[in-house]
Amino acid sequence: MLLRILNPYLRCRSVGSHDSLRNLSNMATIPYVIENEGRIERSYDIYSRLLKDRIVCLMTPFNNTGGSVTAGLAIYDTMQMISPPVATWCVGQASSMASLLLCAGEKGMRTALPNSRIMVHQPSGGAQGTCSDILIRAEEIQRLKKRTQEIYVHHTGQTYEVITFIYLDEFTVVKGILLYYTYCLGNLRFAFRPCVEDSC
Repeated sequence: MLLRILNPYLRCRSVGSHDSLRNLSNMATIPYVIENEGRIERSYDIYSRLLKDRIVCLMTPFNNTGGSVTAGLAIYDTMQMISPPVATWCVGQASSMASLLLCAGEKGMRTALPNSRIMVHQPSGGAQGTCSDILIRAEEIQRLKKRTQEIYVHHTGQTYEVITFIYLDEFTVVKGILLYYTYCLGNLRFAFRPCVEDSC
């Protein structure tokens, strides 16, 4: 099978007027792929061709203050279930649950921009009602805390004691980050900067 990538402008056989050409030049250029299979030739735009091979590139960098733990764990489970490696980027800030998802990316593919902020803390919540209702809610928060600790331990290679230590509600500025924090957060590397020792 022969694949060729062509500029769509070259594929236009007839254009009515100079105005049409001017309008065409304002459009976004989408590459096309031509497949040759014997005497059959097929043309696909690049997105359709990638989807045909089940290749999807998701590019959404983290700039998030966190949110629901259960919603974050649903994203985490999806990241772990798919076979391709997942690269994670922090652009701005990754706080709370977003910091967990940041460190859950493929090792060596976790990146933070120089002025990003990362904040790790334990799950929080409130409860009201009877004493037994409050105890049930407290046990659930404790269970979520234990589970998020296990995830940090798994992806960073650190001990429970270290993860508990960084479960403080404080921001870590990447530009001046300590190597200790860099190591705890799963060997983050800094984009557009030389890598810190052992961080690539």
